Parts: sequence; C-alpha cells; structure tokens
Amino acid sequence: MAKTGTKKDGGIAETIKTIVWALLIAGVFRTLFFQPFWIPSGSMKDTLLIGDFLFVNKMAYGYSRYSCPFAMCPITGRILGSDPERGDVVVFRHPVNGSDFIKRLIGLPGDTIQMKDGVLHINGQPVGLTPAGQFEEPYQRQGPMGYYPQCENAPVGEGGSCTKTRAVETLPGGRSHDILNIRDGFFSDNTPVFTVPDGQYFFMGDNRDNSQDSRYARSNGGVGFVPVEYLIGRADRIMFSAAGRSLFFVWTWRADRFFKAVE
Repeated sequence: MAKTGTKKDGGIAETIKTIVWALLIAGVFRTLFFQPFWIPSGSMKDTLLIGDFLFVNKMAYGYSRYSCPFAMCPITGRILGSDPERGDVVVFRHPVNGSDFIKRLIGLPGDTIQMKDGVLHINGQPVGLTPAGQFEEPYQRQGPMGYYPQCENAPVGEGGSCTKTRAVETLPGGRSHDILNIRDGFFSDNTPVFTVPDGQYFFMGDNRDNSQDSRYARSNGGVGFVPVEYLIGRADRIMFSAAGRSLFFVWTWRADRFFKAVE
C-alpha cells in the first residue's frame, strides 16, 4: 500500500511540476514575443471591432522602452527588429497618460500630413479613395464599457441600424484599408500641416471621426507625435471576437473574425 501511495504522490508532483513549467513558459513567451490586447473602443472600425482580441507582435519592430522585458533595454530608440511601415496597425504607449492605444501608422519621420475636406494628404498629395458602400451595425451598447456607436444617420433608436459611409483608402506604396465617415466639416476633416519629426510617427484611427489620434494635441486628449521608444508592437491577427458585454456570452461570438488577419 505504501508503494502505491508513493506512486500517486509522485504523479501529483509531476502534474504540478508540468503545470508550473507550462505557466512559466507561457509567461516568458508573452513577455518576450507577444502581448494580448482587447479592443475597447470603436476608433479602428471596421478594421477592428469592439470585442476583438488579438496578440501584438512585440518582435516586429524590435525592443524599445515599453516592449523590452530586460533592464538592458535602451531608454531611447530600439534594438533589433525592422522599421515600422506605413499602413501598419500598431499598439503603442500614450506618451503622457501611459495607456495603450492602437491606431494605424500614417506618417513616417519627415512626412507632412494634412486632412483637407476629409481627405488625407501625405507629402502634399491626396491618397486614393474608392467608395465602398455603407458599414452597418446595430445601435446598442458594445463591449464591457457599454459604449454606443456613433452614427452618420443619427438619431437612431435602440436596436436600430447605425450606418457610416465606408471607403477604401490607398496609401503611398499601395497598401489599402477601409475608413469610415460619420460627419463632414469636423475639426479632424481639416487640419494644419503636420511635419513628422525624426524618430517619431503619426497615427490615425480608421474610424476617422471617432478617433483621438495624432491629429489632436496631447493637451486635448490626443496622442500627438509618438516617439519610437513608445511603440509596443504590430497587430497582425485577430484571435477571437465577441460582440457582447462579456466573452462568456457565447451567443455573441463573431466566428467569422476568429484568426482573421489585420490589414
């Protein structure tokens, strides 16, 4: 009987050891290579929806102040990795309040950026725009925070159809993505010319009239120019998505978005 008990105790010990090692490996993997990110707002619709869950590739641009797990990381700049590319969807640390943001990289160092009548101009040239119909979603609370979507056809009653005009925007270099329009003539549709400083980047949300991004000064709730050391990583693929207030509401899962590439 004692021999049997020893085997049982040994089996439990091995199981615990396996679990500990698995958690340790998962923790190291998360720290070194990927960071989970849950989309909390609608600033990147319709590329990213509230309730999308993704992993951020921390190795894409190398390690910097806010992506590197080691004390040897540089205070400024980054080590290893490649340069961010225009059109990338990037998670970065807000330079003032320290929260994590996700936006699309629009302006590289040395670029000039301006919005004229809702059209993005890069280095003095308008980007390509192709009409792409309407983006439609129900007017109801979304995600854990319970935000209502903003609608071009407002006012909309609870559960009604909330629409926004959609277009395909093509950046210099040929990368394309959807953008949404809610209203015309807003401040963000007509901006001064922004010249992106060396070592910094200009970001915008795809939901152009519902995004506090580099068009807005940090003193007004925006992010301004973002230094390279604040970049955390690139969003490459949506792993999971739920439209409800909780991921446990199985009936709200968006199966068509599981493992969807971020473009």
